[in-house]
Amino acid sequence: MTAFADKTAARIVGFCAVVLVVLAATAGLAWAAYTDNMYPTQYANSGCFSEEPNARQSTCRTDNATLTYYMDSGGDFELETPDKDDVRETMSSDYNPTDLSVSYDSTPSFSGSAETDIIYQEGSEAIPSGLDGMTWCNNAVTLDECDQQFVRIRGAGSYTRGLACHETGHAVGLVHGSVSSPIRSNTDSQLGCMQTPVGSNTALGANNKENINNEY
Repeated sequence: MTAFADKTAARIVGFCAVVLVVLAATAGLAWAAYTDNMYPTQYANSGCFSEEPNARQSTCRTDNATLTYYMDSGGDFELETPDKDDVRETMSSDYNPTDLSVSYDSTPSFSGSAETDIIYQEGSEAIPSGLDGMTWCNNAVTLDECDQQFVRIRGAGSYTRGLACHETGHAVGLVHGSVSSPIRSNTDSQLGCMQTPVGSNTALGANNKENINNEY
């Protein structure tokens, strides 16, 4: 091989090495969330289980990026019109702009392989004292994922866009700051609507969006 060929080969090798370094650095920059609060984390990893609302509450992610939801329109857990408006607001303004594909399911499915992902209810039954709302898994499919989850929030003004955003966050896998990695205060404003207690009109926030988009 000539000296010219040797130099050319060396330049090609060097160029490839630089490209690899740049790509690696770029990949590292793509994930720069303030904290990882998407289940499972270092501090939240106890598994996803099918439960009744009065049982121990496990943490789950929804099972894929296609997120369907339904709001109870009759019976004991029917949502009033202002409460439905709060759910619609958080779905359209907070979650639909993420990599989740959000749609309303007017004919919900409660069995089979394609259940409606989130069922919203209004009522206080089985909600522990001191809480305004809760989320639980009705049909776990893996130790991380659930096919259908229920969100129940007290009535009498407890339903707000912020709380609907918070409980929806749990349904897609977002956790509180105290079990995020690194650990943050539960009241840290950078947790958006996943801070607790949550403001009535608090939005999803950049950190939660990054975690959702990285997962889904």
